[in-house]
Amino acid sequence: MTSSDPSRSRLPEPLLAALLALAACVFFSCLSATVKHLSGELHGFVTAFWRNLFGFLFMIPWLWQHGFGSLRTGRFGTYLLRSSISVVSMMCGFTGLAYLPIANATSLSFTAPLFATILAALILKERVRFRRWSATLMGFGGVLVILQPWAESGFGSIGTGETLIIASAFLTATVTIIVKTLSRSESSNAIVTYMVLLATPISLVPALFVWSWPSLAAWPYVVALGLFGTLGHLCWTRAFAMAEASAIVPYDYSRLIFTVLLGMFWFGEVPDSWFWVGSAIIVAAGFYIAQREARLRHQRGTRAAATAATAESAQAGAAPVLPRGAYSKDQDS
Repeated sequence: MTSSDPSRSRLPEPLLAALLALAACVFFSCLSATVKHLSGELHGFVTAFWRNLFGFLFMIPWLWQHGFGSLRTGRFGTYLLRSSISVVSMMCGFTGLAYLPIANATSLSFTAPLFATILAALILKERVRFRRWSATLMGFGGVLVILQPWAESGFGSIGTGETLIIASAFLTATVTIIVKTLSRSESSNAIVTYMVLLATPISLVPALFVWSWPSLAAWPYVVALGLFGTLGHLCWTRAFAMAEASAIVPYDYSRLIFTVLLGMFWFGEVPDSWFWVGSAIIVAAGFYIAQREARLRHQRGTRAAATAATAESAQAGAAPVLPRGAYSKDQDS
């Protein structure tokens, strides 16, 4: 076997998945920095439209490869709702970046898993018990640390930027719940494709009310919106295809490091000590929730296998054998 053999030179999949996840976080951080750079001359609604338009153009090769055969569906209304909420979330996030340091905006965006836990309990009727509720409350405590309501100006210091970013996180969590319901009957290719196809025309409508054309110097950054977003999406999706979600999700928090660096070197933004304390609390809460949900999915899969094995053994007249690691009662979620 020569040294050029792909099986010898190829990186191990866990390492490659980690590198892809980190690359995705770099691209998403660059996207946020580019949005903030453009906020000086373009409204966030207009920036959102250009991001979707050029994102669609850069996704055309992917769409061509996967085809449109998977688009037959009886749930177009749900797709339209998902895309509309995603666009509103993007517009809130992009507009909020004009008012906040990108590191603060990124940290507050990590509240999305906290909102998703609440919505999963209320809408999907998922069983959420003491541990995840505690982590959720702890995460929102981290938000309060960043917002500093005890400051001299109190909650009056919570301005437009903070409100928009938190609203964006809530809407992102809502989209997560909708995607969960779609994934029960729809393919992942269809879910991605409909988002790409619908986001551009939906985002054009509100953009027209605040429309302005980019300056000549801004066009490279406008094009970069689609490039960074598409590369980040493809790297992130590929990483999830190569490794368990529980191993990939924690890498998302590296965006905090990248956005801090970009904020310092590009915009001269230096976070204060309260930012680091609050961010650590939010990240710890989000990390725990992600790990806990992954463990519960694994346990549900184990119990399902145990049930199948028991039924098969009963049909054969043998004593049931539980798979290793199976539990007889629900774990605290």
